[in-house]
Amino acid sequence: MDSNRLLMSIAALLVAIAVQPAAKADDDDRGSTDPRIERGFDIAPVTLNLRGKNHSLVGLGSYLVNAQMDCNLCHNAVPGPGGQYAQGGNPYFGQPKNTNQTTYLGGGRDFGPLVPGNTAHIISRNLTPDVTGRPVAGLSFAQFLHILRTGEDPDHLHPTCTNALPTDCVPAPFDGNLLQIMPWPRFQDMTTHDIRAIYEYLRAIPCVAGPPAPSPLHNQCS
Repeated sequence: MDSNRLLMSIAALLVAIAVQPAAKADDDDRGSTDPRIERGFDIAPVTLNLRGKNHSLVGLGSYLVNAQMDCNLCHNAVPGPGGQYAQGGNPYFGQPKNTNQTTYLGGGRDFGPLVPGNTAHIISRNLTPDVTGRPVAGLSFAQFLHILRTGEDPDHLHPTCTNALPTDCVPAPFDGNLLQIMPWPRFQDMTTHDIRAIYEYLRAIPCVAGPPAPSPLHNQCS
């Protein structure tokens, strides 16, 4: 190959590299080969409804929710047999781990007031899908993504206290527009792909009705 042809070949190669799309932080090229997917299905503590779901995302979402983040630790009523673990299935008692399927991710843990005094108690929300098949009382993925990225509370359950507001408020400097306790400042840095996997998994789990309306934990299952 003469020098001119060599230079032309190198130039063509450089152009081909230059026009390749840049990798994005949200890309995940492992696809269905990601070992976390199968592991996620192995550890899912409830029967999953996979109809119309992306199986790879559901499996990955299960791994993130159950093994990496333990969402049920907070999004469940505790303590006692009606909480995270079924009767006889509490691993902290030396028992074989057995998740309470009837309350799984149904919310209800009371974290108490943010500060001592007569202020709002923060209670974890019901994450299970409602009659629409969408999680957290019918959130779209765009809404779910927005919450995890910004921490905004779409229900505005606990406004910032003023002298005119009742005791379901949060005192300054806490911002009543934002979810408190929930670790969204950590989750907001996750890739969109992983957040989508969590959403897809939450679509696949059973609905938990929770307490009757008008409780914010109530969910219309059918």
